[in-house]
Amino acid sequence: MKRIGIISDTHSFWDDRYLKYFEECDEIWHAGDICSTELIERLQAFRPVRAVCGNCDGGDLRLMFPEVLRWKCEEVEVLMKHIGGYPGHYDRSIAAKIYANPPKLFISGHSHILKVMPDRDLGLLHINPGAAGMQGWHPERTLIRLTIDGSDMRDLEVVCLGVKSHQI
Repeated sequence: MKRIGIISDTHSFWDDRYLKYFEECDEIWHAGDICSTELIERLQAFRPVRAVCGNCDGGDLRLMFPEVLRWKCEEVEVLMKHIGGYPGHYDRSIAAKIYANPPKLFISGHSHILKVMPDRDLGLLHINPGAAGMQGWHPERTLIRLTIDGSDMRDLEVVCLGVKSHQI
């Protein structure tokens, strides 16, 4: 059994509450637009991190992380890409891979829109954790926690970090 913290679109913004909310997590997954090697190194010092680079990530982050990452967590096949879309509207850059070999869990970021929805046709769960950073038009900063136990995904929690206009 693994407890997973899922975050995206930090855009270099650090919040000490990332560590508070990921305290119970075994791993942290970042779905791109990290924008700071310092930020990802702080997360890596805290827990093992899997991440993909986003469209705003450059230089060192593109060397550190791929655009697409596929792996198995417990018995769940996971696919993560920053710009990925969602069920019925997958981005053309990843749609063929999803349809040819659907994962059980597809994670994307980019839109800054929190979204957890099943793709019943493909038998997968899509998660976009929203945006945890301050940059962008989203009003609420969010992240997600999830338990993966064998092939079971459960105990999904949305953590609201607050309205973007408020300083921490």
